[in-house]
Amino acid sequence: MAEAPDSEPVPSSSKGNLLEDAQDEGPSPKKRKTEGEEIDKLEHRLGGILCCAVCLDLPQAAVYQCSNGHLMCAPCFTHLLADARLRDESASCPNCRIEISKANASRNLAVEKAVSELPSACRHCTGVFPRHSLQHHEDQTCEQRTYKFSQVVVDSEPHSALTGLVRIVARLYWLLISALRRTYFVSELTDSAVKRRRYLRVTGCRYACLGCGWRGAAAAGAAHEAACAHPRQSAADLVELLAARERQAADQLLLHSQLLGLLSYEKITFTDLQLKPYRTEELHKLYYETSRFSAFGQQWLVKAFVNKHQRDPTQSAQREITYQLILKSKPGGAVGVWWMWARGPFGEARMSASLAQHAFREDEAAPARALPLADPADANRLLANKAIHFRLIMFLSPK
Repeated sequence: MAEAPDSEPVPSSSKGNLLEDAQDEGPSPKKRKTEGEEIDKLEHRLGGILCCAVCLDLPQAAVYQCSNGHLMCAPCFTHLLADARLRDESASCPNCRIEISKANASRNLAVEKAVSELPSACRHCTGVFPRHSLQHHEDQTCEQRTYKFSQVVVDSEPHSALTGLVRIVARLYWLLISALRRTYFVSELTDSAVKRRRYLRVTGCRYACLGCGWRGAAAAGAAHEAACAHPRQSAADLVELLAARERQAADQLLLHSQLLGLLSYEKITFTDLQLKPYRTEELHKLYYETSRFSAFGQQWLVKAFVNKHQRDPTQSAQREITYQLILKSKPGGAVGVWWMWARGPFGEARMSASLAQHAFREDEAAPARALPLADPADANRLLANKAIHFRLIMFLSPK
């Protein structure tokens, strides 16, 4: 067997093993830290690139773009269209000043999907999740979320005594399991070590009936209740609080009773209205008006105004639509009418329950009232459209 010459290096198996071990260990901590910083920088850069050109924030829902590709979130897009409608101008992109409208602006689905993958923090806990799954986490799986209690349904069918006993034992069993889960520690494996934590429950103060709005972890509930100032209120403050609650409950009950009473009227009608924008030389502001419609043998008209008591509505971010119901015919006497607004078949805004009443005479307009929108932000959505669609339900009062 020939020996290897001294000039040639002898291959070392130990050196090869060291290289293999170094490869198995993975990247060094310094390299892993650099990769984490690069990911954070990439997310930060993407957030700056995909943000809205108006509010400079990441879009929450739909993303629109002009013909040059500049991005706008849905609320800012509708706000631009509403401002242009109020100024009687064409809406333009804030970056390139090209004309935008619902016809030539398109949604960018790629940006919407990219934004949905960016991480965002939960508003209940400190966890970070992709935006597309954040809503599900906050509503369903977050342990620090506010619990919503379902309605209790009472079963009126007769049951045997054994069935009732089994039901009681089962309920006690699940209550015991729930108490143990909330009381004792539960192990949770992580990448670094085994951590132990408690199941956190969000609860309220026991003095919520006295006006305390505190909400927090159940473990901190006892400490808060010991320092809560609401039980130490004077009798006058408590009487005032109870009176306010009684007034609120009475108003809700009155509205419910009035609706039930109006449904018993002999003459009830509803009309789907389309409010179209108009401008005149005498009235430079934008206003809306419907065509004449018939109800109870009379001719009616509805006019609507945007921030009626403000000189320039474009200077305000808060928009309010007020309306007037006008009787255009000659009834020969007073016509008592109740009415309420509802969302029409082509409407885009939800309405809150609200009743109005007026006794009309010849060619008379009812006092101006605010359109009862369930969400005040829907005013810009309505102004961004060419017309506003609603349903008007009217009840003729018996003489």
